[in-house]
Amino acid sequence: MERIYVFDTTLRDGEQVPGCQLNTVEKIQIAQSLESLGVDVIEAGFPVSSPGDFQSVVEISKAVTWPTICALTRAVKNDIEVAAESLKYAKRKRIHTGIGTSDFHILHKFNSNREEILDRAVQAVKYARRFVDDVQFYAEDAGRTDNEYLARVVQAVIDAGATVVNIPDTTGYCFPDEYGAKIKYLIDNVDMKQAILATHCHQDLGMATANTIVGVLNGARQVEVTVNGIGERAGNTSLEEVVMAFKSHKERGFDTNINTQYIYGISRQVSSLMNMPVQPNKAIVGRNAFAHSSGIHQDGVLKNVETYEIIDPKEVGIDDNAILLTARSGRAALKNRLSILGVKLNDEELDKVYQNFLTLADKKKNIRDEDLLMLVGKESRKARIKVEYLQVVCGIGVRDVASIGLNIAGEQFEATATGNGPVDAAIRAVKNIIKRKMKIQEFLIQAIDHGSDDVGKVHMQVEHENKQYYGFAANTDIIAASVEAFIDAVNKFVE
Repeated sequence: MERIYVFDTTLRDGEQVPGCQLNTVEKIQIAQSLESLGVDVIEAGFPVSSPGDFQSVVEISKAVTWPTICALTRAVKNDIEVAAESLKYAKRKRIHTGIGTSDFHILHKFNSNREEILDRAVQAVKYARRFVDDVQFYAEDAGRTDNEYLARVVQAVIDAGATVVNIPDTTGYCFPDEYGAKIKYLIDNVDMKQAILATHCHQDLGMATANTIVGVLNGARQVEVTVNGIGERAGNTSLEEVVMAFKSHKERGFDTNINTQYIYGISRQVSSLMNMPVQPNKAIVGRNAFAHSSGIHQDGVLKNVETYEIIDPKEVGIDDNAILLTARSGRAALKNRLSILGVKLNDEELDKVYQNFLTLADKKKNIRDEDLLMLVGKESRKARIKVEYLQVVCGIGVRDVASIGLNIAGEQFEATATGNGPVDAAIRAVKNIIKRKMKIQEFLIQAIDHGSDDVGKVHMQVEHENKQYYGFAANTDIIAASVEAFIDAVNKFVE
């Protein structure tokens, strides 16, 4: 079996999704889960972009042991210097530098020419090699770059000391045959020395996984992926899809270092911390990935599961015989399930989550993994504004009235309002206390399961002074969840 290296960019490219930013503690939690999962490289951030990103790379470098920690830069000396400083505690370190190589980028983004861009690429790699031995170069928009010129750039940066060269389909433009041919052209026309090629494909046309697979089939040996396929615009290549594709097709002769039984747990962890629901029909980790509703399919599965399932759910951490959590479950069972999901709590934290768990378990018959992750996320958030109480009167033939009590930095406030429905009344009551000019731009409600006692997730985008703030909450009471999501967004701009 030939080894394929897994480069995870959930914490860098994945985190660029609006409303999905993580704090340093949350990034460390995911990085440690990625280490347990077995990824080879963790792209921890873009250090020069903000003090928070810089500090996250520093702390992740301290928190994980064996994966290579990678920091992104532009082909700019200061970027490279800042990245090198952020990696000082990493046991294995890599600088990922690069520049756009397509004519779209060269002419319109840089107002430059091919020779100047090639020189900047070489100088960036040489400068990065002053700080680290492992330098990865990215040829941004390689998918739309002329193959002959791309081969010149790849050869030049390898000669300058690049150990990995990333061939991104930045806009998700390529068809699989086109992207595969591009990788093959580079393999055939470049003296790779000891370097390897990497794929980095986007999902704009829905072909990220296919392009990544054909890239490997044509000679690439590193795949750049994110958990759940999160990322800018339509997203990146899904880690779980690529890994399980290779595992399901062992006859192709490729293998990764991924412990696939951790896939489901980290999928739910990332979904919870980044407030990004996993679509039910998502391959491998979606709620319906191993569900069968068709009578014909059910009959086939009951006779032989392999008639309609090419993957055993247990291979990705979905255990049909998992311990069921109820109001009668103890701390040990809760702690065990959270551990499987990648969440580690000390005794004090477990006690707080357990009390909230019991309250929720009294309301719901079935406690799902998503419910647990919501509880953990809710307990971990520290907010200036908190809801003390919410009372709503609504129904057919009566006015919808909401009364709310807020604790703002220790001071108590109360207000009442009417509205066009209970949620509108509750939000108006909040606005009567927090007298800021705020406008809800997006309001999304999603149920985790299907029952009337279900926990509902609410995502909200609030505009304040021409800036967008994102709020998130989950509650069995959808009105309460809506208010909590609104306040979660407000907490991000109210000081």
